[in-house]
Amino acid sequence: MAAPQTPQVCRGIVKQVLSGDAVVVRGQPKGGPPPERQINFSNVVAPRTARRATANAPETVDEPYAWESREFLRKKVIGREVLFTVETKTPTGREYGAIYLGKDVSSGENLTELMVSEGLVTVRRESIRGESSRLVELEEAARSQGKGKWAGNDVDHVRNVKWTCENMRSFVDKAKGNPIDAVIEHVRDGSTVRCFLLPDYHYITLMISGVRCPMNKLDADGKPDKTSSEPFADEARYFTESRLLQRDVQVILETFSNLNFVGSIVHPNGNIAEALLREGFARCVDWSIATVTGGPEKLRLSEKRAKEKQLRLWQDYKPSSLGIADKDKEFTGKVVEVVNGDALVVKRQDGKAQKVFLSSLRPPRMAENDTPRPPGKNFRPLYDIPWLFEAREFLRKKLIGQKVSCTVDYIQPAQNNFPEKTCCTVKIGDVNVAEAMVSKGYATVIRYKQDDDQRASCYDDLLSAEAKAIKSAKGIHNKKEVPLHRVADISSDVGKAKGFLPFLQRAGRTEAIVEYVASGSRVRLYIPRETCLITFLLAGISCPRAPRQAPGGVGGNLPGERYGEEALIFTKSLVLQREVEIEVDSMDKGGNFIGWLHAENKNLSVMLVEAGLSSVHFSAESSKFSQTLSAAEETAKKKKLNIWANYVEDKEDKIEETMTERKVDQKPMMISEVNNDGTMFGQYCSDGSVLEQLMENLRKEFTTKPPLAGAYTPKRGELCAAQYIDGHWYRARVEKISGSNVSVRYIDYGNREVTQGVKCASLPAGFASQSGYAHELHLALIKFSKDEDSLEDAVGALKEVVMDKEILVNREYRNGGVDYVSIQRADTKADVALTLLKQGLVLLDERRDKRLQSLVSEYRSGQEEAKRKHLNIWQYGDVTDDDAHEFGMER
Repeated sequence: MAAPQTPQVCRGIVKQVLSGDAVVVRGQPKGGPPPERQINFSNVVAPRTARRATANAPETVDEPYAWESREFLRKKVIGREVLFTVETKTPTGREYGAIYLGKDVSSGENLTELMVSEGLVTVRRESIRGESSRLVELEEAARSQGKGKWAGNDVDHVRNVKWTCENMRSFVDKAKGNPIDAVIEHVRDGSTVRCFLLPDYHYITLMISGVRCPMNKLDADGKPDKTSSEPFADEARYFTESRLLQRDVQVILETFSNLNFVGSIVHPNGNIAEALLREGFARCVDWSIATVTGGPEKLRLSEKRAKEKQLRLWQDYKPSSLGIADKDKEFTGKVVEVVNGDALVVKRQDGKAQKVFLSSLRPPRMAENDTPRPPGKNFRPLYDIPWLFEAREFLRKKLIGQKVSCTVDYIQPAQNNFPEKTCCTVKIGDVNVAEAMVSKGYATVIRYKQDDDQRASCYDDLLSAEAKAIKSAKGIHNKKEVPLHRVADISSDVGKAKGFLPFLQRAGRTEAIVEYVASGSRVRLYIPRETCLITFLLAGISCPRAPRQAPGGVGGNLPGERYGEEALIFTKSLVLQREVEIEVDSMDKGGNFIGWLHAENKNLSVMLVEAGLSSVHFSAESSKFSQTLSAAEETAKKKKLNIWANYVEDKEDKIEETMTERKVDQKPMMISEVNNDGTMFGQYCSDGSVLEQLMENLRKEFTTKPPLAGAYTPKRGELCAAQYIDGHWYRARVEKISGSNVSVRYIDYGNREVTQGVKCASLPAGFASQSGYAHELHLALIKFSKDEDSLEDAVGALKEVVMDKEILVNREYRNGGVDYVSIQRADTKADVALTLLKQGLVLLDERRDKRLQSLVSEYRSGQEEAKRKHLNIWQYGDVTDDDAHEFGMER
């Protein structure tokens, strides 16, 4: 009889533990995934674990101690190198044998005996020869000691496995991004696994967020079809299997897609997503990368390294080139225009204007299912596309006139009749403009093909901001509250313009936004308060025309006049897309309004004249800015600026002013206010009864119809009613608004006050038509010292003489639309200015007007008297000497 053949000893690594009596052992990889063998323990049987239902089999539950048996063996051998022998092999190919931990079979630990001794498997006694078998002895010992399944209490050792999840969103929200202990049960592909979440035994399919590996497509039977698998699919699957399969990990649930959860896998040895990307087994995917716990930066960096090394999926990768010089990749400049909701015009430090688009950003646009606009309606995208106006306004208010830094991300080539686009990441300070837009819901993020890396450098931040905006239903993601802008274009309708003219004239200073600059003196304005568009022409000046498009767009561009382009650029730089104030005087026959435009309290007409880009028009003579414009033009002529570059002063025309008599027409007034700079406000005594009747009527109106506190919202430049400290209501103009504080000037008395918004009310009808009764006055031929103490003394003395007293006022001249007067006391006939000069409290401001020379001479004598006596500002000598600046005086 032949001796029994000694089984061959094989070596391998435990890939997977199927149950307490079966494992899958793999060999070493050689040019691809290694071979595998399933080894079943001879002569024993382990409890069977639960299985989920399939098309061919119903759901099963755990046999008692099945999970404990599987887990004991898994923790013992998973991933470790073992020795194994195959004792028998069935006709179906199933192999039975023994597995040993150790260097050789003789000294190694027999896992079959270990499992029997722990009471986790049952010995098949019918297959044992002889009652003295080693396995039977170990089983009897375990039974006697109550180990494992021999401990009883079977009910407590059966899991309640949850194979499905009814509400995935609720499950993710309940997890709150906290790590959950888990065991990876199956690796479907390199980036998709199935696992048990502990301790509740939820069985889930998990897609690793932020990445996607190649996959094996399934055939009709649901099995992998090797003929149509993607490149590197098997290698990627093995890479994940060898590191995660049946390992203890932690899972962070971040979102879900269809019936799969999406999240990150936390392993003590590192992040599997980063490892897959670093080795070129995976690509970053945009749809889930924004949800990655800890941010997507490490994933992007790992993918970048694989691209640089051209590993596996990236073996044919070729990096894209910007095609621009290094010095042009990053630049700083000032934003001068916002184009729609995704582009800016930036004036670089070298003076060149460059149009840049915000990278990977799509502004609001008409939805494909929107109702088409009626035929013939003038379609204005800025106002008719929902949220586009809000997007433009957000950029305009934040960026116009501000310094920004631009980093070029990519150049989008010209296509579909659209020119080439320079796409940049734009920052103001540390704030990413595109990210701020997306977070407000004013734009969406463009989705790209997987291999397209022509995108924003902060693309993941944009995706994250968009996800938050969608969750909060902000902006364009709010389908319930869609803004509507019913904007009337008055500039194209002469009839409407005529009807609107009186209203604008009465309104005084009105806030507006400059939408377009056609030339140095012609702009298009949007008036927010009235939601209308008007064409506005600057009054008082003649400005050279800029080059413009021919009427009807036929014939190209018409040439402009000399310095017309410069005037256009000048006006654009000051007012384009900025908030301004306008005063409407009249209208031309084309329905264009004519008036004065103030940018930051500066008259644009005056600024154009000062810059030598416009001349004064004869119509300015009757305006309140006549002298200011004339003085500005004289200054430009002297400096030979722009249009005056070749100006030669005609000396024959410079004829000395003929001597005329000073006109004396004194009128009684009451001074009600004197400012700290010496400016006075007063009412003519002839208006006294009218003013008193007006105030009486206003008080009766508010007594019978008291205003509702908070119902009125003050706006700068608006005429309203304000409640003074005496409890009465007076007419006032709003000058400034700061939070709940409102600065007003009482137009009938001249005094200013900072009050609360709740103490302001809408002015009743009929009380706004009359102009203010307080007239601004300045002392003629007088200037105040710049020294604070001397100024305070002079103003104090002036108040004491004129406040709340009847005085006689004679207008001597006007300057800048303001009256300069001489004042006499009604009782003593004493000249107030002469009195102040004699007291050494003010300085003489000499003028060359011959008609004033007698008054100047009288005032000069009074000043000389104060000098001799060293009174007040003259106490240390002549302050008009060269050292006067040391004392804050004027020369």
